[in-house]
Amino acid sequence: MRRLALFALLAAMPALASAALAFDNGQYDNVAPDIRAWFKSVMAPNGVPCCDISDGHRTEYDVRGGSYWVPIEGEWMAVPERAIIRDRGNPVGHAVVWYVHHRGAIIISCFVPADAV
Repeated sequence: MRRLALFALLAAMPALASAALAFDNGQYDNVAPDIRAWFKSVMAPNGVPCCDISDGHRTEYDVRGGSYWVPIEGEWMAVPERAIIRDRGNPVGHAVVWYVHHRGAIIISCFVPADAV
């Protein structure tokens, strides 16, 4: 039973860490309400919220060998299949990636391609 509880806690840690890092210090005051609502509603395929508008980064992307790649902090990274959101549309017209720093690594939690429908 203790192992199950520990496993559940470890599985929830990335979501808790990303939620703790989410903040809006006024940099998004001029965002249209429908765009703000979209950012707040996007969830990863596993049901975990992608966070908030302050965590979503508009980005360019490339497709290599059937996989999406995005530049994050100057380095191109493969987007894990578990992070790709294909069913929420994309009202901003650019690809959006959500990521967090965790133990010295960058973890991509969500990605919406520019042409998501």
